[in-house]
Amino acid sequence: MIKIRTLLPVVAVLGAVAAPAFAQQPQATDLSVLLKQTQQVRAEAEAKFATRRKEFEDTPEAQKAALTAKAEQQRKELDTSSQKLADAYAANEVRINNLNNQLRDKAMKLGLAEVFGLARQAANDASTVLQQSLITTQFPPAAGQPSRDEWMRKFAAARGTPTAAELERVWVEIQREMTAGGQVAKYKTRVVQPGGQNVDADVIRVGPFNATANGQFLSYLPNLHVFTVLPRQLPAEFMSVASAFQNASSGYARAVVDPNRGVLVGMYTERPTFMGRIQLGQEVGYVIMTVGGLGVLAFLFQLVSLVLVRLSVNSQLKHLDRPTANNALGRVLLAFKGDKNRIEEDSEVAELRITEAVLREVPRLERFQAFLRLAVAAGPLLGLIGTVWGMIITFQSITESGSSDPKLMATGIGQAMIATVLGLGVAIPLLFANALLNSLSRGVVQILDEQSAGMLAESIEKKRHA
Repeated sequence: MIKIRTLLPVVAVLGAVAAPAFAQQPQATDLSVLLKQTQQVRAEAEAKFATRRKEFEDTPEAQKAALTAKAEQQRKELDTSSQKLADAYAANEVRINNLNNQLRDKAMKLGLAEVFGLARQAANDASTVLQQSLITTQFPPAAGQPSRDEWMRKFAAARGTPTAAELERVWVEIQREMTAGGQVAKYKTRVVQPGGQNVDADVIRVGPFNATANGQFLSYLPNLHVFTVLPRQLPAEFMSVASAFQNASSGYARAVVDPNRGVLVGMYTERPTFMGRIQLGQEVGYVIMTVGGLGVLAFLFQLVSLVLVRLSVNSQLKHLDRPTANNALGRVLLAFKGDKNRIEEDSEVAELRITEAVLREVPRLERFQAFLRLAVAAGPLLGLIGTVWGMIITFQSITESGSSDPKLMATGIGQAMIATVLGLGVAIPLLFANALLNSLSRGVVQILDEQSAGMLAESIEKKRHA
């Protein structure tokens, strides 16, 4: 009984391991039969294990051969498929060439080849016009689409037969440019401020010529297709016209139009101001302006003085019998002293006294005229000095830079000529001013001479008739 109990767990384990084998065996009725069955199942399991182990050891080579065969089969299938596709591609190429030849022959018969060539040439010519035209800002492209000038260039460079829609767009873009070129339009678009900010603003476009926004003139950047505010605006008279034109709502209004499409406006804004021109004259320019300023002050002061003298003399002419010392004529009349009974004997002395009195008044009447004549003569000479000095600096700059750029030479010569312009600009007005003062002073001196001589002659005549 003890042995039987000891074998029971072993038999249970073997039964669990070889349950499938025992399922095919008849049910054991004796322990000897059970042992025999167990040994038989174990032998079968070992035989199967040995078979599977041998298969496992032989698997790599077998699988390699199988995979190689399978891969070779797939390669042959792919080669066959590729050959079929290549034949189909070649057939399609031949068919496409035949169709293109047929299309070309039909196009030649219908004259379409020349039409397409003219359309591409027109598109190429129009692309440059559209790029430079500020009207492009009014018709921006859709998101992700090229602008109208870029589309024109692509169409002109494309090969093949254009579609009807492409030909129609070429005509539409050219027609739209022609129509918009004769219109005054107001629309909202981007405007780059002097500080670099992009601001949406209401732009008023006058044909393809120029545009304004918020009363300011704009410059068009063809490469970016945007407007930018001019750093320097036009003078006040043009700005007032632009502001009034922007506020106009109906009817006719004055407007500033640049026929060169912004070129003249840009050149006008680049002109130096009055102070800028003086600064271009450098040190000589400052000297010329100082001389001119002093001449203007002297002219104004003497002009006021001569006008007052002329008024006082005219007032004294109305009262010759009552001379006063507050005017030049009165002082000349009072200078005549002597015995009226002996006027004929003292006529020479009286004449000398009167001449002395007149000569005493002349320096006051001709004051500053010598300085004005000096300024008139010195202005052009100072300008010539400035011009020669500027030319020397210009040629030195060209020599140092080693460049014969005409723009550099023109800029230097222009700056050198500023001194001459300033000298002439000072001399010519002062020349007229000096002539005016000379005329006024000579008029007063002539009155003094006439009245003094008349007074002397009247006194001598009265003495003779007495």
